[in-house]
Amino acid sequence: MTDAEPRGLTPSEGGSMWRLYAAYGRENAGHAVLGTAMALVARASGLVPALLLGLAIDAVLLGTRPFSLPLVPDAWVPAAAAGQLWLTVGILVGATLLGAVASYLGSYGWNRFAQTIQHDLRTDAYDHLQAQDRAFFDASRTGELLSVLNNDVNQLESFLTDGVNSGLRIVALVVGVGLVMFALNPWLALVSLTAVPVLVVFTGLFVRAIQPKYAAMRASVGDLNARLENNVGGIEVIKTEGAEAYETDRVREASRAYYDTNWDAIRTRIAFFPGLSLVSGLSFALTFAVGAFWVLNGPPTPFSGAVSAGAFVTFMLYTQQFVWPLAQFGQIVNNYQRARASTDRVYAVLEAEPSVAEANDPVSLLSVAGRVEYDDVTFSYDPDGDDTPVLRGVSFDAAPGDTVGIVGPTGSGKSTLVKLLVRLYDPDGGAVRVDGHDVREVSLADLRDAVGYVAQEPFLFYGTVRENIAYGTFDADDDAIEAAARRAAAHEFITNLPDGYDTMVGERGVKLSGGQRQRVALARTFLKEPDVLVLDEATSHVDTETEAIIQRSLREMASDRTTVAIAHRLSTVRDADTILVLEGGRVVERGTHEDLLAEDGLYANLWRVQAGDFEALPESFFDAAIARRAAIEGGGESD
Repeated sequence: MTDAEPRGLTPSEGGSMWRLYAAYGRENAGHAVLGTAMALVARASGLVPALLLGLAIDAVLLGTRPFSLPLVPDAWVPAAAAGQLWLTVGILVGATLLGAVASYLGSYGWNRFAQTIQHDLRTDAYDHLQAQDRAFFDASRTGELLSVLNNDVNQLESFLTDGVNSGLRIVALVVGVGLVMFALNPWLALVSLTAVPVLVVFTGLFVRAIQPKYAAMRASVGDLNARLENNVGGIEVIKTEGAEAYETDRVREASRAYYDTNWDAIRTRIAFFPGLSLVSGLSFALTFAVGAFWVLNGPPTPFSGAVSAGAFVTFMLYTQQFVWPLAQFGQIVNNYQRARASTDRVYAVLEAEPSVAEANDPVSLLSVAGRVEYDDVTFSYDPDGDDTPVLRGVSFDAAPGDTVGIVGPTGSGKSTLVKLLVRLYDPDGGAVRVDGHDVREVSLADLRDAVGYVAQEPFLFYGTVRENIAYGTFDADDDAIEAAARRAAAHEFITNLPDGYDTMVGERGVKLSGGQRQRVALARTFLKEPDVLVLDEATSHVDTETEAIIQRSLREMASDRTTVAIAHRLSTVRDADTILVLEGGRVVERGTHEDLLAEDGLYANLWRVQAGDFEALPESFFDAAIARRAAIEGGGESD
């Protein structure tokens, strides 16, 4: 992986702005056509003043040629010089007004085009990001993904709004001016064009040098955003651990990396533009010298023909309009390279393929009985690497309406086991089935509608308590929301909040305690009325009294649905129909609470730990616990 590639994202192959236009420009072509047409009209009207000025000098002021306008019948031209002068002024005013209106319409068209593409691209990128599996987010950094969705998409919009519009105006101006210049005097036009090949070569060298630098710069922006997002999210830990100075150094390091990559690109850029200006200025000076000599002394060798004073003034004005836009074109090339680096990062998201995806012809779960089966399930977070499998040959059945408790030491694979049921991950080997259907063949929407999952660390969205309970069941009425909150032992604390159910919970629910967040998450699942209930330490943050109330509601809810419950507090699963004891990713014991106590194995020892009967624990238990901690801290196992 290079520094220029976003971590956790698949590099885009051949990403470019043209792919962006092909994918998103067609539906918005009308605005682009309007912008293009009006840009051409505006540029055409901009050619009029210089042409009229030269004509007025020769015909009205010096009288060296007749007053004749292209596309205007001679009968319409006043015979008197004063009339010709006022006609010139009128046409100048009309051309200026036409140019202003066309410029407005052109900007309107291109801005609408750019804004629409920006909106469509951002929402499509988010939608595709949302479809990725959990492994994708495990390997990615939140700040970097936010940088892609925000900074990189905005960079594209900026180029579409200004870069493309300006590029078209410059092309139209250069072509229009070039044609008029050749019509006036092709030999003098060739003098002005001497700068073009030099500018082309100069721009090519710039593009080759700047492209990798902008790619590195966009990656460093993602690194910096990831660091800032991580630190803001962990501000409580930073403060309580007194790590402010340490984190300031880490932010300074990430900011310095961005500074260095950005400054590297800036140094190339600031050397490029003065060079363009120098070439353009020398070309203008050369044209002026040759043209002035021509007016005063006749055509220099090997040129021929005459150049009047008015034609010379017109030619110099056009030369300025012709040469300086070529220098400005370098800025457009610069912006294009920045936009291209952003495009590659956005396409990396759009082209990332999730490993957990909808089946081609998914099975619909119209009615779920609730049978759950794990058949020789094996799983590793990095199946292609050297990671020790988190789950190894796990098999069990849960009949409809059964409650299965899952216990075991930290790092034994308990949380991973239940995440396979809702397809946050897919097993590497074996199968997980619901009602006899492999979950990989079932409609994802049906599966996740049938399975209610309460995580160990519940997530609440910024919003009200009511909105968080109704999340996923968006059409629920207030009575149903309150009933769900009562079952989760949450109604009483919610009504004591400042605004009751309309209290804002803050980002990630920060205004609520851990136990309150857990009860709101439980209420959300109760409201859903799932056919299969999965609880991953769903009451770990509540006190024992509240837990007893919640457990009563859970028993009522579990009476007519399949429940899979992970517990560190073994008392919460002692009444389960079957208890699975995991160790090192394997099921080492299974049975009822009484059976497992009688077996006097790992479960019995864990029960003694929670009862505080440490003296009854064998020395082998402590040796095994120390070995497990060493494996976890070494990254060998995970829950």
